[in-house]
Amino acid sequence: MNAFIDNIGIVLDKTAQDVVQLLQAEKITLATAESCTGGLLSGAVTGVAGSSAVFPLGVCTYANESKEKILGVSPETLRDFGAVSAECAAEMALGVRKLSGASAGVSVTGIAGPDGGTPEKPVGTVFLACSYKEHMNILYLRINSAQSRRDIRLEAVRQALILIQNTIQRNN
Repeated sequence: MNAFIDNIGIVLDKTAQDVVQLLQAEKITLATAESCTGGLLSGAVTGVAGSSAVFPLGVCTYANESKEKILGVSPETLRDFGAVSAECAAEMALGVRKLSGASAGVSVTGIAGPDGGTPEKPVGTVFLACSYKEHMNILYLRINSAQSRRDIRLEAVRQALILIQNTIQRNN
């Protein structure tokens, strides 16, 4: 492993612990909808002992068809904005909340590379959304595409955990 991976692994573990403790303290449940992170966010949360009390569901909707059928992302959103967009991330976060009945829903969608980028949306483009109560927080990231696919995905997970914390703390 390289130093980045070693360091981010420690940070992810600590941040995931902090998120689960916040969820437990506030009696909030969290569901995840992931695309480019492929379950890594759900894995970070469920890696914390006691997470089963606050984590009812995590889904990986990698294909657009799955985003539509499972999460209710509209075909128009996918056509007009694409799967890697703030609009899609918002619909994913709302959809996973509805599907799971959780208090909060978080989503991640992006381009982890090494292929798939465009001039408008290069490799490392990631959108995250967190839906909680009537609030929707959306975060746009442009992660350095010189990083590896794995590094981009891990950084997206780290940022998603921070987004969850910030959304709940600001709106409670």
